[in-house]
This record gives sequence, structure tokens and C-alpha cells, in this order.
Amino acid sequence: MANVVVVGAQWGDEGKGKIVDWLSEQADVVVRFQGGHNAGHTLVIGGKVYKLSLLPSGVVRPGKLSVIGNGVVLDPHALASEVERLSEQGVSITRDNLRVAENATLILSIHRELDALRESGSAGTKIGTTKRGIGPAYEDKAGRRAIRLMDLADLASLRDKIDRLLTHHNALRRGFGLDEFSPEAIYEELASVAPKVLPYMDAVWRLLDEERRAGKRILFEGAQGALLDVDHGTYPFVTSSNTVAGQAATGSGLGPGAVGYVLGIAKAYTTRVGEGPFPTELFDETGELIGQKGKEFGVVTGRKRRCGWFDATLVRQTVRTSGIDGIALTKLDILDGFETIKIGVGYKLDGQTIDYFPASQGAQGRVEPIYEEMEGWSGSTAGARSWADLPAQAIKYVRRVEELIGAPVAVLSTSPERDDTILMKNPFEG
Repeated sequence: MANVVVVGAQWGDEGKGKIVDWLSEQADVVVRFQGGHNAGHTLVIGGKVYKLSLLPSGVVRPGKLSVIGNGVVLDPHALASEVERLSEQGVSITRDNLRVAENATLILSIHRELDALRESGSAGTKIGTTKRGIGPAYEDKAGRRAIRLMDLADLASLRDKIDRLLTHHNALRRGFGLDEFSPEAIYEELASVAPKVLPYMDAVWRLLDEERRAGKRILFEGAQGALLDVDHGTYPFVTSSNTVAGQAATGSGLGPGAVGYVLGIAKAYTTRVGEGPFPTELFDETGELIGQKGKEFGVVTGRKRRCGWFDATLVRQTVRTSGIDGIALTKLDILDGFETIKIGVGYKLDGQTIDYFPASQGAQGRVEPIYEEMEGWSGSTAGARSWADLPAQAIKYVRRVEELIGAPVAVLSTSPERDDTILMKNPFEG
């Protein structure tokens, strides 16, 4: 049996929540390995809606161990708040079903404020962040001045670490013309939340190795999408972490040999939140209609998503950078009723035809999509649970997507309900 990594194959918001929930029923352990509370998942189980942004999706299922790995930047207050909110919905969260890596970097109020200052300022490039402190926390991690979860267990030595952190941050604040942060305020912020999060702390790398050796099925749950990867995405309009499948090993403490089947999640069209290039974006009534039908608003921010046709060139690229073995194609039902449907199959760049998305920011902004047009379908795919339920033209569309991206569609999702799924291959069976 293979362990499974789930990654977004576009710019996030591909419907990972439903697919991860569907897979988590078969898994013993569900692991978050990057990002923070800037990426939301909506789960619909038995008509009940759960909105998660930090906790792994498996936490709403009894008998599953959920793990937040060292690759995640952790806002301890957000964790405590999310645990409390889910408890009010009847989900019991204890050390029995949640563990957090002791070496996870913490997001503090100074990170949130710095994120907002930069994003709201007129100078520089507006990235479109969620202003939740993700980027600044990763900066401190790379700068070797971060406060980590384990530091909350040793409050006696915390003040020295805070002083080191504020040497950097207060210099920045002086540059913004702001008052400096008080070391005592940061200490109180951390000391007050420590009892709420320390019960979940563990040496996650060791725990996961033990689970793997015991033959447990591990599901690695990615946040955002591969096109937001800090190395392989549309830089600088990216997140601050690696979102490709290789991060599952680094961000959990397991070796790459523990990573088995890689399942990429892609919508049957394309969306993006925030700034940055988007070659197949639609600015017409069709784009508006896709957004309305697909209810394209962010789970965390409520921001309206930009919408466009499926870009096979981009997804083919993420298939390669993440080593994707199969795709879960979601929201096929949103394309019901279109007379014709377009698929991006390549680009024109400065008069030349290319079959990949260039890394240069300037070139990314200049590429023009080359479209292939297909006949749409009038029948409904909503709620389909077998190929026999699909209109013939919808099947043709799925098959053409497979050809263009160089990967099979292993799972087809036809509504937000977890059972409205057509399974071609179970990822856990390798």
C-alpha cells in the first residue's frame, strides 16, 4: 500500500478539501507539511460544513491521527481558536488525534502586522497575500531567529530569543516610523497561549517513522497549489513555502522514500486569487458565469477568485515538477451547459510558439494562450458517480485533458458532496 501526497496542480482552491476528506477515510494518519492558516478547506460531511485553515482535514474523522509538520508555520492563537470552533461543532480534539511538530516555526503578532504593512504600502510589488504573517514567519525561519513551538516549553530561556527576534523587527519598525515592540508584550503573548498548544507537541519525525514502520497509511495534505511554489511558481506572486510534492518529505521529517503516490488536484477550469499572471483568465460574461456557478470566493478571505479556461500547459508543468502520478479533476459540473469549451494548449511569446510557462516575470505577463475549442454538453454531470452517468462530450473533454497534461485522471469529482465522485484508481493502492 502506498502513502499518498495530495498537492494542488494549479493556483490553489482546486477542491483539495473534499478529495483529502475522501482519502482520509482510508488513511490512518493525515499530515500537513507546509503553509499556515492562509489556505482554507471546506469539508461537507453528512450535510455538515466544516471550515478548516490550519488543522489537517482528517481531524473531523474519528480514529484518525492528524499531524502538523515542521514545514508549517504555526499561529498558536489561530490553532487554539480553530480547535475551539471545531469543538463547538462536536469535534473532539485531543493529543490522541492531533500532534504538532516541536520544531514548527511560530507566527506572532509582529509577523501579521509586518505582512499587512508591506501589502498595504504603495512601494514595491503587491503580492496579494492574506496578511496573516506567513511570509515574515518564513523569513525569520530562514534568518535563524524564529521562535519555535518547543521554545514555549522553556519560558525561562524565551526572553533571550525574543530579544534576538526584536533586534531585527524593531529595526524594520523604525524604518516604517512605528513604535517598537516591547519584549514583555511578546513574552506575554506567547506565555498566555502556551498551555493551549503545548499538549499537542511531539517529535513528529519520530512519530511518523513509527507509524510508517507499523504499516499505517499516511496521507500528506498540501495547501495552496504548485503554481504558488516559491521556486516553481509564478514568482514573485507566490507563497513563501515550497508547495510541490517534494516538500511532503522535508516538511514532515520523513525521507523521500516514504512518499508514494502523488495525486494532483485540478479544477476542470482555472482560478486564481490575488495578483499575478493568469494566461487563460476571462474578463467577459463567461468568466463571470463560471465564477457564479462555481461559487468562487476564498474560504479564508472571502475574496472573489479570477476565473478562466483550463490551462493544460500549466498543469502539464506541475505534473512534472511534483511528479504527479494521477489527477483528481474537480468541478466538472460547473462546465455543464456551455455551448463550446476552450482549453489552453500552449502559448505565443513574442511571436514564438512555446509549450511551457516561462520563469521570467516579464515573459509570464506577455504570453498569450493558444486555445483548442471543443463542443460542450447540454446534459448534467452534477452528482454523477459513474462514467455511464456522464454525457459523451464530457467524457471526451476529460480524455482530452488527460492527453494534454500527460497524466491520467484517477478521480473525477462532480459536486462538493464527497460521494459524488468517480474513481478510476485508488491512490492508496499505488
